[in-house]
Amino acid sequence: MSDRRIIDSFNEWRQANEPLVMATVYATEGSTYSKAGHRMIISVDGHYQGFVNGSGVEGDLTAHAHMVFTTGDARTLTYDLPYGLSEEDEMLQNMGIGSEGAIKILLQRLDAASGYEPFRTIAERQTTPHGGGTCVTVIESEDSELPPGATWIDWGADSLSWQMPDDRMSAIRNQSNTLGTTPIPKLLRQPSRGGAFTALHAPIIPIPRLLILGGGPDAIPLVTLANELGWFVTIIDHRQICIDDPAFEAAEHRLCIPLQEFPSGVKLDQYAAAVVMTHNPDTDGQYLSCLATNTSIRYIGLLGPKARRRQIAAVHDLGDATITVHQHDPADMPIGTSSPEAVALSVLTRINQTIDEMPDNS
Repeated sequence: MSDRRIIDSFNEWRQANEPLVMATVYATEGSTYSKAGHRMIISVDGHYQGFVNGSGVEGDLTAHAHMVFTTGDARTLTYDLPYGLSEEDEMLQNMGIGSEGAIKILLQRLDAASGYEPFRTIAERQTTPHGGGTCVTVIESEDSELPPGATWIDWGADSLSWQMPDDRMSAIRNQSNTLGTTPIPKLLRQPSRGGAFTALHAPIIPIPRLLILGGGPDAIPLVTLANELGWFVTIIDHRQICIDDPAFEAAEHRLCIPLQEFPSGVKLDQYAAAVVMTHNPDTDGQYLSCLATNTSIRYIGLLGPKARRRQIAAVHDLGDATITVHQHDPADMPIGTSSPEAVALSVLTRINQTIDEMPDNS
């Protein structure tokens, strides 16, 4: 389940002013579906969005969430897979789950009195252009002034904290600064004035934003699949009839912008990736010339054969490293067909690999 779907459900459910529970994976061992930092949201009536292992565990989490709804206190659970056996509930011993390993989860209550923090700010940092940051959550604590669930979120320009005294927050900030901007979650034991505590230091990863330049029929599956992944999609074409195609309704933004207005009319630095697919060599080249000057876009793709790419690069003075070529059947990622759907799948796979390999430092 994508982070965007989880956030959409969170925003919908909190409109009722009823409490919610956030489940955060804070440690894993062996083979598990989710890793540290993964979250899901549980409503007071037992519905949930997201999953931590795909079957069984989620249902049990809703039962344990009831205790968190009642007491308001955060609590931890450990599931020893494949049986989904939590330390608190041996009735699950015969539950069949496909992974083998252990997964540890923190449950926290979110409610209107606290502004549904800390997840409200986490969601904002994930969905805001130039978002991201670091989230530090206390898991276990010997410090009476620093309870499990106490959270500090930092995004460079500012920070916010919940249930965390200023002096503890300062110590956590120093520890976080020592770790730097690593994209890998870390569970750390740390001393404090009131006793030692264990906290999860996890990055807040912005939801990818994809820019598609060209509203032809082969852009439809690209928009559709990217939306299914939970990405934010903007599609731009200079022809209004293309942008008005109902097949593009899944896009967050559909913009008709004349080519000459493109450089000044679009904030390119908010996008993680861009795909150029107008199928007009001159138009493609002009788009690529604009994109090549923006170093924040980590993937720039041109749909078409390599010979066409070389021609466009020569005419518009583009270096070999400027763009990534996707042929209709990429030689380095054979997909067995040249259908628009298969090409879209290949393109999105490559984008996902690229943005995972190059963490956002904004």
